[in-house]
Amino acid sequence: MTDTGHVTLAVDEAGIGTISFFHPSHNSLPGNLLNELAQTITQAGQDERVKVIVLKSEGERTFCAGASFDELISIQNKEQGLEFFSGFAKVINACRTCTKIVIGRVQGKAIGGGVGVAAATDYCFATQHAAVKLSEIAVGIGPFVVGPAVERKIGLAAFSQLSLDATEFRSAEWAQEKGLYAEVFDSVEEMDEAVQAFATKLSAYNPEALTALKQVFWQGTQHWDQLLVERAGISGTLVLSDFTRNFIQGFKKK
Repeated sequence: MTDTGHVTLAVDEAGIGTISFFHPSHNSLPGNLLNELAQTITQAGQDERVKVIVLKSEGERTFCAGASFDELISIQNKEQGLEFFSGFAKVINACRTCTKIVIGRVQGKAIGGGVGVAAATDYCFATQHAAVKLSEIAVGIGPFVVGPAVERKIGLAAFSQLSLDATEFRSAEWAQEKGLYAEVFDSVEEMDEAVQAFATKLSAYNPEALTALKQVFWQGTQHWDQLLVERAGISGTLVLSDFTRNFIQGFKKK
């Protein structure tokens, strides 16, 4: 299951670049998809046709289930662990360093790394079904890589709640109240209409002004290239623990 799925980029006449990712296992992200997603975000940022980026996943109920359990269980050493979790670091840093504004479109649940992907966008739309959960500590690894992006958006107190109450979902309304989502809609159709209208509006603005504004948004994060890789090393070591391996094996047997 780790070699299936895809990432696509489509650019319309207004300069809206829509990046879509998909994996049949609840849009969980194996290493190859993480690398492809990071590369696509970077490429879209460098594409002169693209004025603004919309980041979305396919399917109806799950935006992103986070790390692929199939890949987690196959990690045999710290080096492989570091390489895998660095994939999430690459996606977050690609959003951070991209010169274009990245709009998130979250149609369903975001879990673990999926919360990190949503937090890495500059402005995020969601539906009422887009509940969030940081399940990592229950798995035995902790939300180390996505932590800086999530904390930046929702603050330390809310990040602590989400990290420690790792088996419970928080509602989309909670996520909006904490600042992860800018707007929450009753239906996908209403959300898509709002995403399109907002992206069209941004695409008409001065691109140099938007780039300068984005740099202001992300001020103080220049060290994340190193920080997130260091955090990936922590997760990459913990994933080898008996606790984590036993948890994943038990989960996969359900």
